Amino acid sequence: QLQAYGGGLVQAGGSLRLSCAVSGRTFNGYNMGWFRQAPGKEREFVAVIAKSGGRTYYVDSVKGRFTISADSAKNTGFLQMNSLKPEDTAVYYCATGRQILSAIRQQEAYLYWGQGTQVTVSS
Repeated sequence: QLQAYGGGLVQAGGSLRLSCAVSGRTFNGYNMGWFRQAPGKEREFVAVIAKSGGRTYYVDSVKGRFTISADSAKNTGFLQMNSLKPEDTAVYYCATGRQILSAIRQQEAYLYWGQGTQVTVSS
């Protein structure tokens, strides 16, 4: 199971740190991704840390502001979000999967999903 938490209400320019706790199994050997869905929009890829080598990938709109990381000892992934903007407002989901690198941004390739945590950025 995955449980995402850490969302909340923050003013533009502020920061939040999302966490994704994995229980029942280790996430070693899995890619861990973050996705978000804004009201009226489709869910989109935000960031991922790859199972092999820990490489990270981001959607262009968050590059330089968001940082994805993982702590294998705690079986937890993180998404540090800085310089938040109102357009970052969305429900954020974490997910894990074992797909190959070419499919790392594809949400349908992920096997396990958390329940989502709301992030609201006020202007």
